[in-house]
Amino acid sequence: MQSLQHQPQTAEDVRDIVLDAVAQATPLAIEGTGTKHFLGKPVQAAATLSTAGLSGVTLYEPEELVLSARAGTPMAEIEAVLKARGQRLEFEPLDYGPLLGQPAGQGTLGGVMSCNLSGPRRIKQGAARDHILGVGAVSGRGEIYKAGGRVVKNVTGFDLSKGLTGAYGTLSVLTDITIKVMPDSQSETTLLLRDMQDDEAMGALSAAMGSPGEVSAAAHLPYGVAGRVLDGALGKNAATLMRLEGFGPSVKARAAHLGAALEKVGRVERLEDDESRALWRDVRDVTPFAGPDHRVVWRLSVTPTRAADVVMALRMHIAADALYDWQGGLVFLRLEHGVEAERIRAVIAAHGGGHATLLRASMDERLTNPVFQPQPAALAALSQRLKQQFDPVGILNPGRMG
Repeated sequence: MQSLQHQPQTAEDVRDIVLDAVAQATPLAIEGTGTKHFLGKPVQAAATLSTAGLSGVTLYEPEELVLSARAGTPMAEIEAVLKARGQRLEFEPLDYGPLLGQPAGQGTLGGVMSCNLSGPRRIKQGAARDHILGVGAVSGRGEIYKAGGRVVKNVTGFDLSKGLTGAYGTLSVLTDITIKVMPDSQSETTLLLRDMQDDEAMGALSAAMGSPGEVSAAAHLPYGVAGRVLDGALGKNAATLMRLEGFGPSVKARAAHLGAALEKVGRVERLEDDESRALWRDVRDVTPFAGPDHRVVWRLSVTPTRAADVVMALRMHIAADALYDWQGGLVFLRLEHGVEAERIRAVIAAHGGGHATLLRASMDERLTNPVFQPQPAALAALSQRLKQQFDPVGILNPGRMG
């Protein structure tokens, strides 16, 4: 844990802290409330710059579908502001807090965008970076700058705002963020099929996504994992989930049509509105693997049609539980023992390619294993050039990206 804590209140404060760190050659750990402290490699820094003091919604125009807030604004505050006007964030940001041993609901907007955290609706509406319009930031050179704008059709050439999303605070310190918002759904229904094997479930989800039902989320909870959502209300048997959202009559009609098609596969169960929303929050936040648990958790990005094959191949050598989201394109894997980084990445490569990110592990395991998927040489060189441009001294979150 870094001993010196900086808590700036303005972008100018951030600039001054960064300039001083450059002059003193003192690396900085960049964070908001610290809920993502255990994501990525351990940061090698003697001081922490917290953006928690940069808080508050600075602009909200519901009619224009745009909201601006300071980077340290709690996500709970932003979501409450939007809910009061019947709006939401379409990318459905997940909360890694409980999975990483932190309290729920403590994350900030800057943390969400820095880590590009996107939930189940990602398969239909895109990732967090697809919803960012503009940012204010301070580079590792100690320069205040702005990128993007406040309108959806803003055109500025190279989209620096999106480039900072997913950089884990290694290129600049975000101070202000402008994002697109959308109207919330009037109604929501989740259709469930039970007791399907993983490969059968992937087929059913693929068919549902290709149907006219406009499915907004598609997930599969294998046996045992299903018993850890909704406080156990689903029971342990495998559950294959498809969510429909929108205007009430439209959801009802689409659910009836898709449900009739699914009845050819098996008996269809339904969850409506509040119960459905609670279920997808549990899927979004990987609740089945959360809690006081030190077992390693991986996040796999794979070809959806190969997801079950990847997990089966891994289970030939590794005892693991899996949770499938994004129609199988996203797999959370909890291991019973060890880290198995090389084996996991080799299996993914043999089944169409993809990425594996180590989400939860001990300090020693994070230090001794490649947390992020190793980049191809050309991409690694590009990343290094960007780092050199934005943070030539290397003071922002050194070591986090490995």
